[in-house]
Amino acid sequence: MSDQRQAIVDTAKYLRNVRPVDPEEIQEYVEGQPHPGVIKRTLREEAFDLGLREREDGTFVPAPEGPLDASVDHVEAFPERYVRVLENLLVAEFGAGWPEGGPGDRLRARIREVKAAYLDDATVEYDCLTALAYAVYHLPDYYAVGQYALAPLLEDDRVPSQLRVLDVGAGVGGPALGLLDIVTGAGGIVEYHAVEPGDGAATIFEEMLVQTGPNAHTTIHRDRAETFEPEGEFDLIVFANVLDELDDPASVLSRYADALAEDGSILALSPADRRTATGLREVERAVEGTYTVYAPTVRLWSEETPSGECWSFTRKTDFGVPPFQGRLDEACDDPDHEPGEFVNVDVQYAYSILRKDDEQAIEYVPDQSRIARMADAEGYVTDRINVVGIKLSPDLRDDPDANPVFLVGDGSERIDHFAVLTRESVLNEDLAASEYGDLLSFENVLALWNDDEGAYNLVVEAETVVERIPV
Repeated sequence: MSDQRQAIVDTAKYLRNVRPVDPEEIQEYVEGQPHPGVIKRTLREEAFDLGLREREDGTFVPAPEGPLDASVDHVEAFPERYVRVLENLLVAEFGAGWPEGGPGDRLRARIREVKAAYLDDATVEYDCLTALAYAVYHLPDYYAVGQYALAPLLEDDRVPSQLRVLDVGAGVGGPALGLLDIVTGAGGIVEYHAVEPGDGAATIFEEMLVQTGPNAHTTIHRDRAETFEPEGEFDLIVFANVLDELDDPASVLSRYADALAEDGSILALSPADRRTATGLREVERAVEGTYTVYAPTVRLWSEETPSGECWSFTRKTDFGVPPFQGRLDEACDDPDHEPGEFVNVDVQYAYSILRKDDEQAIEYVPDQSRIARMADAEGYVTDRINVVGIKLSPDLRDDPDANPVFLVGDGSERIDHFAVLTRESVLNEDLAASEYGDLLSFENVLALWNDDEGAYNLVVEAETVVERIPV
């Protein structure tokens, strides 16, 4: 560090405890009186290490300490400032009439190709066109996922106000933008590092990051997850929609353990479809020797771990249609086009939170004298039992006239268990009313084997008592 830079930093350290740090005031204390613009740039570069937050008036004040005071209720829409960036990129690539004619057809065709490749579990090369197509279709809903998925950690005060984040396989940045907006919007500061080897995706993401504001200190490393060497420790390491693309996801996840702070969290996300969501649970179980599973799945019974398929995901309320999706969809004149084909406002995802400190979101020990383990399901089929489990899905029924069905688990299950609500009553209303991740007790529930699904059904009748357990 140069003498002048050190003098700026030392002066800021002194003033931060006295009054807001003003670059013009610092000029008076530094030999050579560097331009205030130089001082401001220096303060921005050193702000995270100094624990300073930049205000709208250009001065710097101490950032909050301790857990971030923030919550996530409902994500209404993709922010306008990011909409403008993506639309400007589309205009730069295709021209002002990008949704129409040849350019629009190319973009729509590429979206279809990416969706088909994904369903076929095929490799996709993210060139510029593919990255733009991916951003148009997925950037908004992944922005919402980035905020919703952070909510469990926020609720448990597991997100520090001065946050170091490593985002492995950041793509075009949807989850990261949502996360950064939550932290900086609540008064926090972030040192954020993204690992993204794709030039097309990284270029789009760089443009988006300009809009995150001065309190998000961001760096993109154009490297692969398997080879990147992180420096220092991070409070949060994110793997968003990337583990299913790796040859050995468990090994990659484990190699980042040394980069995770002792009280930090890994947040792994995947789409909600069967292949990727169940794959996430397989990876989660494969790394239990390195990490503790914090949420959303549980390990209620000592020495027991689950081995069911566990197609577990959560679903949130749809948000407003982004204007670029609406324009692209409306301009399609393909005779086979179904209205809404290029609109994606569904917010549903699977997630796993891992830690190294043996902490779990739900610390609950069932009463072995009266509660049955799901691991013992073969022995209690056709019996009425008492069981405790966590709600691990929204209502899974395809037919609205069928009985509501929810995946549940206690961490010991060898085969998936589903709670089937055959008749709702005041005694069991908590089953439908509870949220994903809520711990539920079932009393007098009928256990049956479902041969068609190869799973166990917990049949919730009118006299079955279902209650949320406060934890």
